[in-house]
Order: sequence, then structure tokens, then C-alpha cells
Amino acid sequence: MLVVDLKFFHTEEHEPTLKESATWLAVWISLAVIFGVIIFIWQGSDIGIEYTAGYLIEYSLSVDNMFVFVVIFTYFAVPLKYQHQVLFYGILGAIIFRGIFIAIGVALINRFDWVIPVFGAFLIFTAYRIARGGGEDIHPEDNAILKFAQKRFPSTKNFDGQNLFTVENGKRLATPLFITLIFIEMTDVVFALDSIPAIFGITKEPFIVLTSNVFAVLGLRALYFTLAGAMNRLHLLHYGLAVVLGFVGVKMIVELFHIEIPIWLSLGVIIGVLAITTVLSLKIPPKDDGKNDTSSAHG
Repeated sequence: MLVVDLKFFHTEEHEPTLKESATWLAVWISLAVIFGVIIFIWQGSDIGIEYTAGYLIEYSLSVDNMFVFVVIFTYFAVPLKYQHQVLFYGILGAIIFRGIFIAIGVALINRFDWVIPVFGAFLIFTAYRIARGGGEDIHPEDNAILKFAQKRFPSTKNFDGQNLFTVENGKRLATPLFITLIFIEMTDVVFALDSIPAIFGITKEPFIVLTSNVFAVLGLRALYFTLAGAMNRLHLLHYGLAVVLGFVGVKMIVELFHIEIPIWLSLGVIIGVLAITTVLSLKIPPKDDGKNDTSSAHG
């Protein structure tokens, strides 16, 4: 699927149109739905519902992460026609990092009983953090790893097409795309740390954990170019995500007391909360508090 994405959507110095992005977004969502139907038929309704609930959580977290990508691309002044290059490698990195964290998570859960409630407590903390800040306060200029990368790799402020490195005055320099990619990959790690515990709160099946994550991430680039111009319209989504993550966190903790929340109830809560916050976001105009102002961006 990544090969298809690379061949048909990852073309040289191309600015994806809204129609093109929306079409590919529909393709990725359709593939996820078709796979879900196969899971329902092959593994039964319970596993099918687990996949659906997991996919919805991971996809919703991906939507919330779009706000961060907008801030990063604005800060580094990356032209639209080059952004898809960075996002492609970012998605590839996201799949790799999530695969690693899933393997670690499965190993820990199978070995230690206390891991699930710890994940639950972490999700409740994450929910609190998201509800307070909405994930909007991103300051690349203060990031220690980014400062190290800029010192380790001499860079230029000039873009050279989609190249990550260029040569100026006989010196090999990193372009702004390379520095941006480092920051995107760093956010991939943070996003994985947030999202993997959430999916383990829905299912312990490694195959479902992995596939729900992969399908949610694959359409991330098309989703970005479809919604990038309307991110502020979803200004209440982070509250819904906070409620969902808090619910999943509580669900994981009460398992200590042998209290099982039915998977169909979990799915209902996820769909209901996300639907309500999405509708409210579209109905209620965002406050003009300056958080969405990108005029001070670097570049």
C-alpha cells in the first residue's frame, strides 16, 4: 500500500489538490473499512468491534496530530509542494516506531500483570494534558534534540527542491526539509507513546493492535492535505479525545478488580463522544485567542 502511495501520490514537487487528497483519503478509509469487514467475517463480531474501536481511536489521534504538523511546517516555512515528501517519510517512520512499541507492549503485558493499570494511569494523565493544552503549544526552537541536530548537521536556510541535503560553496549542507523531517520523526515517537497504550485498552490481540494502527496511519498524508486549511474548525476535538482516552484509561484500571466493560459499550462511547465534539466544533466558532496565529513562525 505504501508502494501505491509512493507511485501515485508521491510525485516530484507536486502540490496535492483538495480533490486529489480527498479522493485518496476516501481510498484509505475504504480499505480500512473493507479490512474491518473481513475481520468481522473471519474472526467474529467481538474482534471486529475491537478493530473498529481501535481504528477510530488511532485515527482520531491522527487528526489531532495534524495541528502539530501545521505548526511544524509553518515554523520551518516548508512550501506546500515539498510537504508531502516529509510526510511520506514521517508516515514510514510512524509505522516503524509503532511496530516497535507494539512489540514491546505485547511483551510487557504478557509478562507483567501491572502493565495494564500503569498504561491506564498514563492514559488518564495524557487525557488531562490534552484537555488542558490541546497539544497546540509546540516550540521547535526550544527543542534540545533539534538544537543538537542543527549543530551536528550544518544546514542552510535555502530549499533545494525535495532534496534533504545540498551543496553550497563546496560544502554539503542539510536543507530545511531534513531538519523538518527530524522534528516530524521525533513527534512520531511522542505520538506512538500516546496512542499505543490507548489501543491496548481496547484489545490485547497483537494483530488487531498492529493493523488498526497501520490503517489509521496510512491515510495520514491524504488526511493532512484534505484538512490542513480547516484545522481550526476542529478546535474542540481534543476535548473529545481527552474524554475517550480517560474512559479507556479507567477501563484498563478497573480490570484490576475484574470489572469488564463490554467492547460494544466502548465502541459506543468512542463514536458518541467523537461525533458530539466534531459537531460542536463545526457549530461553535473557535475563539480568536491567538493560538492559531502563525505570523510569528520562523522563516
